[in-house]
Amino acid sequence: MANKKCVVALGRNSFSSSFPKQQERVKTAAKAIADLVEEGRDIVITHSNGPQVGMIWSALSEYSRNHKERTNAPMSICGAMSQGYIGYDLQNAIRTELLNRGIYKPVSTIITQVRVDPFDKAFNNPTKVIGKVLTEDEANLEEKKGNHIVEISDEEAREAGIPEGEKGYRRIIASPHPIDIYEIDAIKTLFDNGQLVIAAGGGGIPVLQQYSNLKGASAIIEKDYTAAALANMLDADELLILSSCDYLTVKDEDGSEVELKEISKEEAEQMVADDKFDAITSLPKIEAALDFVGVKDGRSACISNLEKVKETLDKKVGTWIN
Repeated sequence: MANKKCVVALGRNSFSSSFPKQQERVKTAAKAIADLVEEGRDIVITHSNGPQVGMIWSALSEYSRNHKERTNAPMSICGAMSQGYIGYDLQNAIRTELLNRGIYKPVSTIITQVRVDPFDKAFNNPTKVIGKVLTEDEANLEEKKGNHIVEISDEEAREAGIPEGEKGYRRIIASPHPIDIYEIDAIKTLFDNGQLVIAAGGGGIPVLQQYSNLKGASAIIEKDYTAAALANMLDADELLILSSCDYLTVKDEDGSEVELKEISKEEAEQMVADDKFDAITSLPKIEAALDFVGVKDGRSACISNLEKVKETLDKKVGTWIN
């Protein structure tokens, strides 16, 4: 019997902005991936890059401020760096875990560019917070570069070390939807030949197509939407979105939290229409699941806990959408 084709989206709990902590956390992710391999899955992985891309952007911005001859790094370059850095840690951890179980399977990271629409409404309504907390002077400098800045709460500013009486700020950027994945042929070739592939990290590097050229966009793509696009292009059987929660939850009429276990596509669509999901956290996950299962009969998508993969496959935990 042929292995199931599975796309796995790893949430930010698999990683860290601290180098030593990330190397520890990816071991948990590696165990989950190895469990999936042992359960008969061929796998492509995509992943979050939330704190990492912000860390890289903040570090390079600070470097350019202290070295006037150095230009500031565009977000597309920061995204590419985050793919390489996370892929390096993740592929080594997975390789080690597989070999420790007596499994030889090449693991590769593909630096992946994802096309976005320059007229996507997200560019007029940025929502993704990135980088460190800024002082007013730093925020003014970013605004002069054309970047979007928002003021944060006094409590957040104090926690970040902003002096009493001063305001804190954060940069926000657009989160457009993915249209196409340029490296899909390379990903598919490796995947079809039994290799484990890490691709489209952080939702992919957002690019705008200008004739034969690709130009980086100042944006971060929601990784769950890219995971669904990747799963559709690979004609996968399953989409697994793994984070820190056992289930998605919604509130009932009394305001109590209800765990969603196995639901139909139609039930999930109705909950989306009824605004049952948080726009930042759970909505992208459920919409990605619907983008995948709605294309072809027989597909399954699941949102579940990274540390409970075997229980997820046995349908003991996880929100399954069929």
